[in-house]
Amino acid sequence: MKTLFHTGQAILNFASLTNKIGMLQEKLSENFKEALKAGDTSKVETLRLLIASIKNKEIEKRGKGQESILSDDEVLELLMKESKKRKESFDIYAQNNRPELAEKEKIEIEIISKYLPEQISEQEVEKLVENAISKTNASTVKDMGKVMGEVMKDAKGKADSKLISDIIKKKLGI
Repeated sequence: MKTLFHTGQAILNFASLTNKIGMLQEKLSENFKEALKAGDTSKVETLRLLIASIKNKEIEKRGKGQESILSDDEVLELLMKESKKRKESFDIYAQNNRPELAEKEKIEIEIISKYLPEQISEQEVEKLVENAISKTNASTVKDMGKVMGEVMKDAKGKADSKLISDIIKKKLGI
């Protein structure tokens, strides 16, 4: 009876640990294993980099004395940063006539985007910006930070920050 309790307790502890990891991180790990088995090198490389970024963020949090396990929101934020890096690199490589490197970045962007929420349309972003401007009573460039913060709260990774910034500037007449 006692051994059953310990076994059951171990299963409960394992279940609570897997619940803490988060669905997004679990999905990344599963897809990494699948890509390894399938021999999809570009997907393996990209997912390996993403998993390493997550581990680095966990180590950083542990160093600050915080709980090291990342929430799905934190993983999503990290994925958005990684996607943004790839987009910037893609633009640079395309401008400097490096199509092979630009193509590699494009493939990585496509892989990362599968884990990001679906992006909202430009019209929806404009509505969010208009609501944020009226909510914050923004009228000058000094108010742009307030509006940006409000829109980013509402968008939650569903819109590119550069697009949001451009629309805010347009709406405020900057």
